[in-house]
Amino acid sequence: GLGDVYKRQVVIAGYQKKSRVLSEKEKLIVSYHEVGHALVAALQTNSAPVHKITIIPRTSGALGYTMQVDEGEHFLMSKEELENKIATFTGGRAAEELIFHSVTTGASNDIEQATKIARAMVTRYGMSEQMGMIDYGDDDEVFIGRDFGHTKGYGEEVASMIDREVKRIIDDCYKEARAIIEQHRDVLERCCSLLMEKEKIGQEEFEGLFAEAEGEAKEC
Repeated sequence: GLGDVYKRQVVIAGYQKKSRVLSEKEKLIVSYHEVGHALVAALQTNSAPVHKITIIPRTSGALGYTMQVDEGEHFLMSKEELENKIATFTGGRAAEELIFHSVTTGASNDIEQATKIARAMVTRYGMSEQMGMIDYGDDDEVFIGRDFGHTKGYGEEVASMIDREVKRIIDDCYKEARAIIEQHRDVLERCCSLLMEKEKIGQEEFEGLFAEAEGEAKEC
């Protein structure tokens, strides 16, 4: 459920699977994708620190992952924090588009998670001015109902408005992610180079790349 998405960010990604060998091009795409997530996560306010980035394939099927670790329990999420999470989920696709001017299937899970959050914001948490403080029911029931012509308490017009609001939220968050990545492309490139070389970057190394880039920018 959605609660699993935004509870304390501990990624369970399975065991390493060394036998899955990516081509160099695939490895490069995955590297930029994961660094895209990490950059957006790191450069937003009230976002959990990036603990690790890796491009070592896992038995779960993931070709890489970015882990954030939030200190302490976190029971309530603000609208801004949820938007930050959506932006972070879209950061991988944003980096792919910026660097390769193309997209891959690698963002499918990101899209699923971002959509869950955005739809819950609209249908359950009253975080859309357009839709107001109304509970529009469970997401799955909405889709099942739409298939069989028995929507839960509202018709096709409202269902279409919900879809448009979900798309607007995700589009706005994606634009924010893209802007962050474009503004910090130098860090993106450095981080990606290091990740390609080492296949795994920890929090200190990641934060060190930022400090190094900021120091050089001040000297200019």
